Amino acid sequence: MEKKEKIEEPATEPEDNWNLSRFKVPVAEDRTRFHDFDLPDELMHAIQEQGFTYCTPIQAEILPAALNGRDAFGRAQTGTGKTAAFLVAVITRMMQNPIRGSRKPGTPRALIIAPTRELVLQISAEAEELTKHCDIHLVSVFGGMDYKKQKSQLSGKPVDIIVATPGRLLDFKQRRDLFLDRVEMMILDEADRMLDMGFIPDVRKIIHSTPHKDKRQTMLFSATLTETITRLAASWTKNPVTVEIDPEQVAVDSVDQIVYIVTENEKFALLYNIITREDLHRLIIFCNQKNQVMRLSERLKHYGIQNSVLSGDIPQKKRIERLDRFKAGKLRVLVATDVAARGIHIEGMDHVVNFTLPRDPEDYVHRIGRTGRAGAVGTAISFADEEDAFYLPPIEELIERKIDCIQPEEDWLALPEPPGQKKTKSNKRKTRSRRKKSPADSSS
Repeated sequence: MEKKEKIEEPATEPEDNWNLSRFKVPVAEDRTRFHDFDLPDELMHAIQEQGFTYCTPIQAEILPAALNGRDAFGRAQTGTGKTAAFLVAVITRMMQNPIRGSRKPGTPRALIIAPTRELVLQISAEAEELTKHCDIHLVSVFGGMDYKKQKSQLSGKPVDIIVATPGRLLDFKQRRDLFLDRVEMMILDEADRMLDMGFIPDVRKIIHSTPHKDKRQTMLFSATLTETITRLAASWTKNPVTVEIDPEQVAVDSVDQIVYIVTENEKFALLYNIITREDLHRLIIFCNQKNQVMRLSERLKHYGIQNSVLSGDIPQKKRIERLDRFKAGKLRVLVATDVAARGIHIEGMDHVVNFTLPRDPEDYVHRIGRTGRAGAVGTAISFADEEDAFYLPPIEELIERKIDCIQPEEDWLALPEPPGQKKTKSNKRKTRSRRKKSPADSSS
């Protein structure tokens, strides 16, 4: 969904009396509005509150068919607006076709399957925002959290939407705390990752527990379209509308990309000055290795920059807590390995830094995709020393674009004393002359 351009709204009418006349979006050539679909007012109210107006390309292509009950098969990564596309279709179907009579607990109408806990939480958070004015009950189901607590959520009032990882979902099904025979809509998100992580046998068991594909609506999304994924999509969907949104082009179009040519010893000083002089908040810094992440995190703390670490060594519960603090603005910086490069959506994050360039060009695209999401513009700053420079050509080949490589001005490489310490001559850095262009100018 694209952010709203300045549109005047009446401010005097009480919120309880909201109606569509308060949400005005002008018709624009070659752009699709949410007004162009027959969406429930309660959903349109939430869309307005999110500040969205025009559809992203994947939303504009999928929604007409999905709202008419057709299956969908899409190649798209996070950040393209695909989550909102399938959520809008799910919510609209439920609002326009309410269940009559009683329904036993643990019997969802819609099932959304995702490979990781982080992605389940991201989808759930977006669903909560879009259903805030709707009488729709949503439950998240994933491992690493209290089983009894999740069971109590299922056994309470009837659940409409379940967002789940495959393993924990099967646990609930096998213990007969969850029944999938009434599922009307099923969404499989990041199917390629589920394949890579070995979840496809579990997914097959789940799908076989739902109604036949002729009696349910199915949407499948994948960042890549391998022969295996295409074959699975053909067996799980019926006559789907197919949409392909090029992930590399998304990154190129929505993110300003800059590479600073520095030595290994100059990286930290440049990073510190970029953060402090630009007054950056909600910043993710990527490193290739866990030991690099730990060292950088400690040094940033030494210089008074509040941060936390995300890597494979961090227990799942702590990772979720740190992400929540980061999203809430209680953490200024996350220092992460590529464990955080996919499936994490953070509203308002407009900068990503590659402290070390990834060895796999596709990881570069996933990293910078944490910013510049769903129509917003972001900035990706990368540091390239003597070793990193070897990995630039493959990245440029993948994204089909040359990235500006510049040398920072000398004063951006000067590192001050850490807070509370006296300045000493030994800490003054000798730097060679640089071309007169500053990070502040480049990232504006």
